Amino acid sequence: MPSTVKIHLVVNISRIKWYVDQVDGQKKEMPQPVVIEGEKEWEVEKILNKRKIRGKDKFLVWWKGFTAKGDTWESRENLQNAGDILREFEEEYNRDNREVR
Repeated sequence: MPSTVKIHLVVNISRIKWYVDQVDGQKKEMPQPVVIEGEKEWEVEKILNKRKIRGKDKFLVWWKGFTAKGDTWESRENLQNAGDILREFEEEYNRDNREVR
């Protein structure tokens, strides 16, 4: 009968550091929105990931001028003005998923 090996993550306590809100050199000012058709909007820097929530696609958005702390999950409807970035992400996402299968 084969034995099961259990592996536990072990971290040396000397490597643990306190959380720091921002890294030196990161912007600390919040970027100002752009007004498009009377609505305030922020510019999408990049789409990082995709997942389904209740059957709808949600995209993890990296907003231009924000740190990673400002990344949010957005629906396709909220990304209408970022069509090129969304298409580019989906092409790459679909290509990567085809290679895995």
